[in-house]
Parts: sequence; C-alpha cells; structure tokens
Amino acid sequence: MSLLEENQSTDLEQIIGLSRRGFISAGALCGAAMFLGGGLLSRSALAAGVSAANSQLMGFDSINAATTDTISLPPGYRSSVLISWGQPLQADGPAFDPSGNGTASAQEVQFGDNNDGMSLFAFADDPNRALMAINNEYTNYRYLFPHGGSPASAEEVHKAQATEGVSVIEIQRKGDGWQFVQGSPFNRRIHANTPIRLSGPAAGHELLRTRADATGTRALGTFQNCANGKTPWGTYLTCEENFTDCFGSSDPKQTFDAAQKRYGVVAASKDINWHPHDPRFDMALNPNELNRHGWVVEIDPFDPLSTPVKRTALGRFKHENAALAETGDGRAVVYMGDDERGEFIYKFISRDKINHQNPKANRDLLDHGTLYVARFDGGDNNPDRPKGHGQWIELTHGKNGVDASNGFANQAQVLIQARMAASTVGASRMDRPEWIVVSPTDGQVYCTLTNNAKRGEEGQPVGGPNPREKNVYGQILRWKARNGDHGADTFDWDLFVVAGNPAVHGKEPKGGSANINPQNMFNSPDGLGFDDAGRLWILTDGDASNTGDFAGMGNNQMLCADPVSGEIRRFMVGPVGCEVTGISFSPDHKTLFVGIQHPGENGGSTFPEHLPNGKPRSSVMAISREDGGIVGA
Repeated sequence: MSLLEENQSTDLEQIIGLSRRGFISAGALCGAAMFLGGGLLSRSALAAGVSAANSQLMGFDSINAATTDTISLPPGYRSSVLISWGQPLQADGPAFDPSGNGTASAQEVQFGDNNDGMSLFAFADDPNRALMAINNEYTNYRYLFPHGGSPASAEEVHKAQATEGVSVIEIQRKGDGWQFVQGSPFNRRIHANTPIRLSGPAAGHELLRTRADATGTRALGTFQNCANGKTPWGTYLTCEENFTDCFGSSDPKQTFDAAQKRYGVVAASKDINWHPHDPRFDMALNPNELNRHGWVVEIDPFDPLSTPVKRTALGRFKHENAALAETGDGRAVVYMGDDERGEFIYKFISRDKINHQNPKANRDLLDHGTLYVARFDGGDNNPDRPKGHGQWIELTHGKNGVDASNGFANQAQVLIQARMAASTVGASRMDRPEWIVVSPTDGQVYCTLTNNAKRGEEGQPVGGPNPREKNVYGQILRWKARNGDHGADTFDWDLFVVAGNPAVHGKEPKGGSANINPQNMFNSPDGLGFDDAGRLWILTDGDASNTGDFAGMGNNQMLCADPVSGEIRRFMVGPVGCEVTGISFSPDHKTLFVGIQHPGENGGSTFPEHLPNGKPRSSVMAISREDGGIVGA
C-alpha cells in the first residue's frame, strides 16, 4: 500500500465518487484538468461548496505564525538537532570554538556554516543507515571572527572559505530517531579549496584557463552552494549560486566586459572580500577564475576519495537547484533556475539514456546533451491564477541566433555565457526562479519565483507568470510538459499560488490568490520538496520584520500543500532571523530533515543551544511525530 493510500479519502474523492485505489491516477487527471478547465479550486468553486479547507492529504492543522527563537510545530510533533555548524566530523577533530578563534584547518574538518539544500542517500543493505550530502552556502562574519568584521588576513579568508561548500555525513537510526555518526569514514568536507575536475563541452576552453591551470580542466573549490539535486544513479548535485560576490579587484578603476557585468562582478566585491588576501579572487590578476565557478557540481557521496566534477554542459549561471526527471524514451532531464531578478529557467536533456541497471555507467551522462531555456506566453490574465503556454528554446551554437554574429564563437562560449545566450533567444525574464521540483504523482513541475522588486521596470514587463509589479511576496509557478513527456519542447503553465497578505491588503494583487488566507500567509517562497505521497512542502526566505506589508507573517516558515485542492497549511515556524531551507526525508518518511540557516542573522538569537550569551549556529533539524507516524499524514 502506498503512503498516499494510507491516508483517508479526501473531500474531493467523496464529491466525485473516487475510490482510494484510484486516487493517484485521479490526481494526475486533475493535474491535466487544471490547464483545461481553469485551475485549482477557485473562489467560484468554493462558493459552489467544494471545500479546499478540508484536505485529508494533510493530517495536521495549520499553526499560528510566531516570532519566538525556537521551532514551532503542530501538536504531536517534535524536533531535535541532527548537526550544527562547527561540529567536528571525526572523533578526534577540534571542537567548535564559540569565541571565533578557531582556525581554518579546524573548520575544514568541521560541519560547514549556513547549511542549505540537502539529499539523503540510504544504504541499500541497511535501512538504519544513510548518508546526507548537505550544502554550506556562506558564512556570517559577525559570528565567524572574534572582531565580527570582514577577513583581515589570508588565514581568515581561508577560514571563511572552509565554512562553505558541502558536508557529507553518515547518520544512523537509533531507537526512534536519527543521529549523526561522528567518525564515519564517509564523513567529508568539500570546500572552496578542494580540487575539482571540469568536464563537458566547456572544459579546457581558453576562458577557463588560468596561470595556475593552463589546461582549463582543474579547478579549486566550490562555494556559495545553494540548493541541490539527487540523480537516479546515486550522486549528489550541488549548485553554485552567488559566486561572483566572492570576487573583486585590487584595481578600483578596473572595467569589466559585458559578460562579466552580466554575472554581477564589481571591483569592490560584495561584502565578502576574499580578493585582498587571496589573489585567486582578484579580477585584476586572475580574470578567468570567475568563469570556473557558477556550475553544477556532481559528487559521489559513497566514495570519500572521489574528485567532484563540474558539469559544464548544464550551463553557467547562479544555480539555485537541479531537479531530475526522465524523458519518455529514458533520457535524463535536469530543470534549473537562475536565482536573480529577471533571469531564466533552464532545462537540460542528456544525449544518452539512463542505465538503471548499472548506475556507474551514468557517471558522465551529464556531459553530453542539450541545454534549453524557457519562454512563457502572456497567459489568460486571470486575476486569481493566470495560466498559459510555453516553449523550450534550444541553446546550441548555430541555432536560434546563438552564433558568431551575436558574439558566440562555439558551444563552450554559449555555456560559459549562458545568460547572454538565453537573452539572445528571447527567453522570459522571471521573478527570481529558485527551487524546482517534480511531482512524484503526476510529473508536474513546480518552481518558486521568490520575489522581484524590479518587476515592471524596463525589460521586465508585468504579465504571464510574473503578474505583479514590484513583487515583494512571490509566487509558485507550475507547468506540465506536453503529453506528460519531459522531453517535449512545449508545456502548459499556471500559478499554483500567488503569495500575499490578505490581512493587510484584502484582495489581489497584494492579498494573494484564493488559497491564501490570514492563517497560512507567507512571503518569498524559496525551497520546495515533495514527499512520496505527493504533499508539497514550501520553505520561505523572506521578510521576517512582521511589519508593514509583512505584518502578521512572523518568522520564516515551512508550509505544506495539497497540489490537487490547492490548500496550504503552515507546518513549522523557524527561530529569529533564520531562513528555512533544505529538505529531505528518511526512507520511511517518518523523519523530515530541514535546515535552519543563519539564525540571528542580524542578532537576537541563540538558537539552537540557547546558552547565556550564546552564539547562534545554523543547524539541520530532525522532525518526527510523537506517535511514530508518517510526517504530514
């Protein structure tokens, strides 16, 4: 029996006379009907008596917003800390030093800071053991150094670089919970100075060559790692996002070319300031180093001696995450968002098919294939949830104007300068595309468009899936591939939810869509995740001021949604100043792992230890039901 079948019948089932056994296929049909018959249950449907507020897919009541420095959960749920920033990965490793005097070498063998996206990899022969690969996006200097300011030496830069990248850890189930296994041979840190191989069409290109690496195939480090992906062949994809923030120039008058400007590099850096003490990040000395970052990196968590690989065929931009799917003929699909205002949504399709019988045969699958970018039409201008159509435009040298006449000498340059290629083909500029996930029940794809204060300005018109100017709340976009095949070059889209604050603004546009109310309102949806039953989990990284446009929203939170009815319930609220980000489940779905990033970002938190004068520490939390049941059911 599936997890979905364990749940009671929904009100929608009762209305249309479905059996529980037919619910999954009915859900798929409902998904298709959303594009044919007008969307999710709307205000008119509610008026007709079809209640979206009684979904039985979710077995908990929506909790209140909160501003406390703790984890808030529904009755019957509990949380515990799995691992926190600075925890040594080995038994003999240096302990976390809350004074900030810890060394760079110590941080290289400790759990990294500001954990973000994560994936769980179960051991095939032991259901009580698993590995977790967890991104460490960046660090907070106010807590990293005793002086609380920017790094003042090469040692301090090295320490900052050691906080970022990826942590691979082993966890084991003991009793009724999961615990971090300190000393496991699988525990590993991959950081900003770890050797990494460049592969795919751009590897070796002159734009990737530096004085330290004349081949353009051997990079150092991965950093600013935001979200993630998990491949069917058992590897981890970590995504490099705000990499340009780490670069600056010792020449304050340095000018940058169009490609460098398009990726956002500036001479003064962006508060990270590695370049004054590490010449690798000085654009005046090493301009091509910038091009060696901004990729998707593939890691084998089960081989601690393996070299991570930057897969250049997937394009270079500010990657948020990488969502895997499969075409009808068995090829790999990777959906990706570029998290910056006015940037794009991409899709990669592998040339070769996935070999499900021999996972190791897929290790270079992501080196060969085709990159596409999305173009959306203007939609039907529905004031509640617009819907429309879209297409994928190929980004291959010699096609669609991506050629020498527009500045692209070859395919390698197309990939290195993917943003410019996407602009050349007329892709749709989006409201900061962040996490993308694929539904396990009907194959629909969901993407958070987190916000865009510049929507409505020149080059970013209001319309289609970006329906509001100066968008401070965000929305969740959804699309269905034509004929349900992820290999199709066209799709139908709608907006699953338009976030807003009806308590302050009442109706649209700032009040949000019909499935938003004062009990579940939120802003800036960021992380997304599906569980096996088809519940959609929404994680936020927004304004937690609790004032003005955001009054009543409290701290950042995690919500749960029923994709069929559209109902959304608040499940968790995080501590002060945090982002709620990163989600994964134990194999039996009785434990949900979620990240709490930068608690007390601007002060006011001592989470999770709550010691007097304590230092807040980003942490991975384990959430479970007190009765041992499936989370969310």
